[in-house]
Amino acid sequence: MDLGLLGRAVGMFAVTNIDDLLILALFFGQATSRAGVVRVVAGQYLGFIAILTASVAGALGAGLLPRSVIPYLGLLPLLLGVRAGWKAWRERHDDEQPDCAGGLGVGQVAAVTLANGGDNVGVYVPVFTVSGTADMAVFVAVFLVGVAVWCAAGRFFATRSLIAEALSRWGHALLPVVLIGIGVLILLEHSAVPHP
Repeated sequence: MDLGLLGRAVGMFAVTNIDDLLILALFFGQATSRAGVVRVVAGQYLGFIAILTASVAGALGAGLLPRSVIPYLGLLPLLLGVRAGWKAWRERHDDEQPDCAGGLGVGQVAAVTLANGGDNVGVYVPVFTVSGTADMAVFVAVFLVGVAVWCAAGRFFATRSLIAEALSRWGHALLPVVLIGIGVLILLEHSAVPHP
């Protein structure tokens, strides 16, 4: 197993889903029974599997593009990072928490996960496209394990308000930097930027 690939997959999952930790902590905070906890976990998996399905389908469809165009897919996470940075800068003084007042049904949790993961598809498609089938399978497997880790961490954080506050404060600042970094790496690694 390529440890570098494993590390990239773990890192990419963590940074593209850091905001999910806060949302999961809020959902788990509302789960007053074991059945509620199971519904949150099931909804998170259902929503994330939809994100992965769209990403894999997009990556496989990207094979229809000319090979010379594929490296420019790095522009997508780069632009998403700029957008996320702009949004974080504009909302830097807002103290509102995400609205999680709805019920804890599986479908509701899945819908929030899917809606919150729209940017993830924009990052995953270019990375999956340039990775190849075997590496893409590693990314998918690591991401599915990552969902379990995120659910456990969200449940843990649900009972520790200090940690949830720190994630709320710094998670939005880290995401744009990482997205821009991913975009630049794709552009550079796949020769989209001409070398002198």
